[in-house]
Amino acid sequence: MTPRTDRRIRIAGGFTAAALVIAYLAGGFVVLLATTNAAPDFAALFADPYLQSVFGFTLLQAGLSTLLSILLAIPFALALHRSRFPGKRLILRLFLLPQALPVLVGALAVITIWGRNGVLSQGLAALGLPRLEVYGLNGILIAHVFFNMPLAARLILAALDRVPAESWKLAGQLGLFPLAVFRLVEWPAVRTALPGAAALIFMLCITSFTIVLVLGGGPGATTLEVAVYQALRYDFDPGRAVGLSLIQIALTTLVLLAALRLGRDPTGGFGLGAEAKRFDRANPVRRWTDIALVVIGVGFVLAPFIAILVSGLAADLPKLATEGVVLQAALTSLVVALGAACLSLVLSTAVLLAIEALRHASNRPRRVLRSSFETTASLVLVVSPVIVGAGWFLVLRQVTNVLAVAPYVVVGTNAVMAMPFVVRIVGPALAETSARTGRLSESLGLAGPARFALIDWPAMRTPLALAFAFALALSFGDLGAIALFGSSDFMTLPYLLLQRMGSYRTEDAAGLALFLGLIALVLMTVVERGLSTRPGEHA
Repeated sequence: MTPRTDRRIRIAGGFTAAALVIAYLAGGFVVLLATTNAAPDFAALFADPYLQSVFGFTLLQAGLSTLLSILLAIPFALALHRSRFPGKRLILRLFLLPQALPVLVGALAVITIWGRNGVLSQGLAALGLPRLEVYGLNGILIAHVFFNMPLAARLILAALDRVPAESWKLAGQLGLFPLAVFRLVEWPAVRTALPGAAALIFMLCITSFTIVLVLGGGPGATTLEVAVYQALRYDFDPGRAVGLSLIQIALTTLVLLAALRLGRDPTGGFGLGAEAKRFDRANPVRRWTDIALVVIGVGFVLAPFIAILVSGLAADLPKLATEGVVLQAALTSLVVALGAACLSLVLSTAVLLAIEALRHASNRPRRVLRSSFETTASLVLVVSPVIVGAGWFLVLRQVTNVLAVAPYVVVGTNAVMAMPFVVRIVGPALAETSARTGRLSESLGLAGPARFALIDWPAMRTPLALAFAFALALSFGDLGAIALFGSSDFMTLPYLLLQRMGSYRTEDAAGLALFLGLIALVLMTVVERGLSTRPGEHA
């Protein structure tokens, strides 16, 4: 096989994967609008006072969540980047966990800490102060910051890691004061990461479903995402559901296009904690300030995990672990997660290989094609699992028994939703290897399986293991698609947990949350270590 043929095969594979993803995301709504009378009445939707408040609250909570996450992430990332201590990489690993923790479990942890009967409220009550109110905007903001502040911090850390070593060395030789280092070196790097980080978090908050469903607390704290779910699950109004879905897609698309216009792709890679060698002047005040910021940030992220553990251990775990419905739900979750993670890696890898095959494209059509591949994973961010599930739910009920095909829809939806994380983790490593060895491998005639085995796979192996672990954990704890397709015959652990919460079986819910969180984290750890270890090596 020649390098030219290899490029054509990779481009064809990427085009097929991208086309499948786009068709899956949009297919449900296209078929529905073409074959039914479910066309939305946008004039009536925009004139509805309730939906106006839903639209306003959606923007409000997403904007405030993004602002708080970014403002808290900047000082923490700077403090962590400046600090040198043995457990630094462990903290960076810890900041990966909120993205792997099932959102429903995180929402329950927020209630355990910040709720009226939570740890902080009990402490305030002991001091004679009023208890905290977690339901509504306050709880939503706390939960969103818990999940998104670590993500923003890692994106900022990656930008700081990309600062040339010569800049740090020159700052040290000139003896610059901390404020000057921030103004001349740190802030220019941080500023480059902010548009992409803000756009990514804003879109994640707009499409947030589980957090708002659990912590919203009523009609006054409802987002477009939850309104779509209510329109299908309770009102069964297809026209309303389609209209709200299209409004949300249009809104998130505008945010994505604005971010891309600024030149900051929200799916840009984040670092895995490269150790930057800095030469800052000794400053005891700043040193202790950095230590305090790191401790506060770690405590904020670690507290929910401790809350899950403590409240879960108070439940009757042996009884829960032997319940037939719990075991069946856990097995179903595992099968769905494995299928979704494998499919997500196949689609993402095909798109990434096509991007690298077109990296040195000279003619305009190929550059446009490469740009289209690069934005495919970004476009996934404009559509949430509930929106995708809603489209296929409405279409499939026209032709078949929805419950019979529910597992396939949930697997497909979770696979597509994990693609941005897979691309973000694997893409930078593959791009770096391609830039360093691409022309040399072509001059040597490496192509096809030989090039993949000798060039691509060694570069992709470790990040691919992390990406697979992320996709597995995300799918295992997802409540988006299963919220529409779940039933007594098709039940995952998150769906069962939501049912137990709805029936006010709080101890069972706490125990199931512990099971769900531990299984997701164990799966992520085992899979990552197992796949990133070379044959003959020890993990």
